[in-house]
Amino acid sequence: MDVELSSLRLEAVHRRAAAALVVLVAEGFEAGKDALSALIERALASGDLRHKPGSLLASYGVAGVKAERVLLASVQGGQPAAVRKAVAAATSSLRAGPAEAVVFCFAQEPQPGAVQAATLAAAEAAYVYLTTRGKSRAEAQPRLARAVIAVPRAAAVQAEFEQARATALGVEYAREWANRPANHATPTLLAGAAQDLARLRRVQCTVRGPREMARLGMGAFLAVAQGSAEEPRFIELRYNGAAKGTAPIVLVGKGVTFDTGGISLKPPAEMDEMKFDMSGAASVLGVFRALAELQPALNVVGLIAASENMPGGRAVKPGDVVTSMSGQTIEILNTDAEGRLVLCDALAYAERLKPRAVVDIATLTGACVIALGSVRSGMFASSDALAEALLAAGEQALDPCWRMPLDDEYAEGLKSNFADVANVAGRPAGAVTAAKFLQRFAGAFDWAHLDIAGTAWKGGKEKGATGRPVGLLLRYLLGQVPTPAPARRAKPAPARG
Repeated sequence: MDVELSSLRLEAVHRRAAAALVVLVAEGFEAGKDALSALIERALASGDLRHKPGSLLASYGVAGVKAERVLLASVQGGQPAAVRKAVAAATSSLRAGPAEAVVFCFAQEPQPGAVQAATLAAAEAAYVYLTTRGKSRAEAQPRLARAVIAVPRAAAVQAEFEQARATALGVEYAREWANRPANHATPTLLAGAAQDLARLRRVQCTVRGPREMARLGMGAFLAVAQGSAEEPRFIELRYNGAAKGTAPIVLVGKGVTFDTGGISLKPPAEMDEMKFDMSGAASVLGVFRALAELQPALNVVGLIAASENMPGGRAVKPGDVVTSMSGQTIEILNTDAEGRLVLCDALAYAERLKPRAVVDIATLTGACVIALGSVRSGMFASSDALAEALLAAGEQALDPCWRMPLDDEYAEGLKSNFADVANVAGRPAGAVTAAKFLQRFAGAFDWAHLDIAGTAWKGGKEKGATGRPVGLLLRYLLGQVPTPAPARRAKPAPARG
């Protein structure tokens, strides 16, 4: 969806021609003398429009209003979360109709974050996956292609809107690649998506294959890939927005493009959803798409460990011992705990970059889904400052996470009689023990792990990728951009006598 920002007050929006107009009404609305104000006043007085987020009242052919369709949408107190819910409800309602363009008009001055919420909600609700659909079905699919966010004073929220628009582009890029079937999103094709991003300003990409990975000593990563006919790829993206010597922030994405579980085969029910096991990688791609749009003064590196996990004749077996890039040996007790194996080598590689901080993103454990459901991503961090920054970024982006424990006692179950560490520790606290495994490979820098198994996609009727946590990550990164020092005033020249 193309989105633009416009200065347009409620008393003037009735003169704008549009296929659909959505008026966002908050508590405390004061009616003017225009046609829309009169409509809102009647709707509130009658109780047909209630101050409840998502409450809608649809009208057609309103006298004195040029827009064909008018939806009044309550945003309650005007908070960003309420705005998001109202815009999502309105856009979903319009998506089934013929309207291809819509104007979202704030009836009052928006609160901080409300324009961002409206922009992201409109883009999210309007997104339709079409890549592998038949041409005739794709052409018949109704789409909202364009949106205008109208506010009384556009200049006051321009920066917020630009950030939201870039985030929406990143979320859409992440959703698109996570939604693709595994045969349309192989490790090689994922590398191609990263190389496409390198055409954008300040973005570079390096792709390494099995031979280069072997030279690096990535024995754990390669063990996961060895059962598949598809070759793995280790993808390195760089966004260079700051001085060359500035330490980068590193994002590490799990890119298991399909996860059968390997020899520890998963049950067949819902196994098709394991195409989403590369959602961490997709979120890294999405963040870089947004960075290229915003051009912040920051250095960011994205590392994507892309592989399939298949039960072939060459597949790694339970009980096998492999040597990771860090030199630590790992006993693979369960081949379905493969994400931590590809990530541990990527984390070891990240140490070479002398990073300011490292955040890995992975659909890592079903245990995290049990713990937190689909509302918050699980967050583990070795640094309190990093944890606080990620928590704050998630709240501001309406893409929340929750900090989980990393007590040393949780690592007891990872002990092995045959290697330095085992890759699983049993069922209790499975999300925590997985994080403790990764922590062994992240001791040289400030590190955080986002377990997005519950938030990266939806199942059932709404099956599809969410694009999370692109919003959280981008807000965190923008919060790390150095604030320019105030210019020094020149000293006055000494008086000559």
